[in-house]
Amino acid sequence: MVNVAHKDPTSRVATASGRITIPKIAYELVTGVPEQRDGDDLHPNTDAETASIRKARAKAQAKGDVLTVAQLAGIMGCKRTADLIPLCHPLQLSHIAVTLHPEVKDAPAPVPRPDADAPTDSAQGFAHASRSDTGLREQDGARLIRAYSIVCRATVSCEGKTGVEMEALTAVSVGLLTVWDMLKAVAGREMTIGEIMVTRKEGGAGGSFVRTRERV
Repeated sequence: MVNVAHKDPTSRVATASGRITIPKIAYELVTGVPEQRDGDDLHPNTDAETASIRKARAKAQAKGDVLTVAQLAGIMGCKRTADLIPLCHPLQLSHIAVTLHPEVKDAPAPVPRPDADAPTDSAQGFAHASRSDTGLREQDGARLIRAYSIVCRATVSCEGKTGVEMEALTAVSVGLLTVWDMLKAVAGREMTIGEIMVTRKEGGAGGSFVRTRERV
C-alpha cells in the first residue's frame, strides 16, 4: 500500500461509466415497454420457446426492479472497494451517485459466422434470440443492427489523501454485474459487459482529467 501520510487531504471527485449489452427481451423487461418491431420478427418463436420465455421472464421479475437493485448494489460495492481491491486505501466517502439507464442505438452489424443458423445450446431455450432480437437495416451502404444496452455511471467524492477512481470503477462494475445477475434467466448468454472507464477526475497532484471522447 502506497504511503500517503505526507499528503494533505483535498477534495477528490471521480466519475466512471460502463455498459452491459442485452437482448431485446431483457430490454423490454427492464423498461416495461415493448420495442417497436420493424421487420425483425422473421423467426417467430415456437410454442415451446414462448413458454420458456414466459417462465424465464417471471423468474427475473420475481427478483425485483433491475435498475433499482443494481443502483443500490453499485453504492454498496463502492463502499467496500478497499475490501475488494487489496491495496486500496479505505476512504471516508462524502457522496456516491450511481445511475443506470437503458439505451437503444444502431450499431455496425457483426459479420455472420458459417454456423449462424445453427441452434444455440442456451439452457433457456432461446435458439433464435440473436436473430429475432435485432433488426438488420442498411444506412448509407452500411449494415446496421439495433443494439440494446444499459449504461451505468457513478460519481464518487471525498475529502482525502488519495483519489476515488477505484471507488467509481467498482461502483460501475458491481452495478453492471448485478444487472447481469438480475437478467440472466431471460438474457442467457446474450449479454456482454464492457467499456468500463474513468471519464472524469478532479483533485490531487495530477489535477483534473476529462476523457475527451466517452464511448458510452
